[in-house]
Amino acid sequence: MAQVATESRTRENEAQRVRELVDAAQQGEREALEELYLIHFDRIYSYLHVTVGNRHDAEDLTTQTFLKMLESIGRFRWGTAPFSAWLFRIAHNLAMDHFRASKRWQPEEEVPEPEPDESTSAEAGALDAIGRKSMLELIDDLSTEQQQVLTLKFVFGFSNGEAATILAKTEGAVKSLQHRALVTLKRKLEKQEDG
Repeated sequence: MAQVATESRTRENEAQRVRELVDAAQQGEREALEELYLIHFDRIYSYLHVTVGNRHDAEDLTTQTFLKMLESIGRFRWGTAPFSAWLFRIAHNLAMDHFRASKRWQPEEEVPEPEPDESTSAEAGALDAIGRKSMLELIDDLSTEQQQVLTLKFVFGFSNGEAATILAKTEGAVKSLQHRALVTLKRKLEKQEDG
């Protein structure tokens, strides 16, 4: 019980720190922008690498994401989603533009893992038991939207609401995509066990 309270306070402190940094960055403080970059770089890069499938494009898109952050941080408003979801939305839009422009997919063997989040839910814990790499292999046959939902939720730890914001979908659509994906994965795992 004490550990849960401590983890909750830690998350609240981290959220408050990000809020302070965003406010300072909106006032033009360079150090705040640099710290926001350092806090979010690994997760944004990992997300883009998983999404586009190759290191070179992920690096380019990560750079573009943070340039867009610099350009538009003054327009960011606190509201329904946290700053990280807003930043992931920029990354997601750039990745989708990349696919529309290039219509290519160049997967690599190794996909970088994001730093583990200390506050994992029961669902995320179960998926961790399978292993992130195994999950990425398992979801390969799912629709792109289903892959995006599962990646955002279980690899990067976003809530349904945050994933909905990033993907520009309703929370109900995210829940539906997640449900269908998990049913498909369950069937796939059952076939593997039987075969």
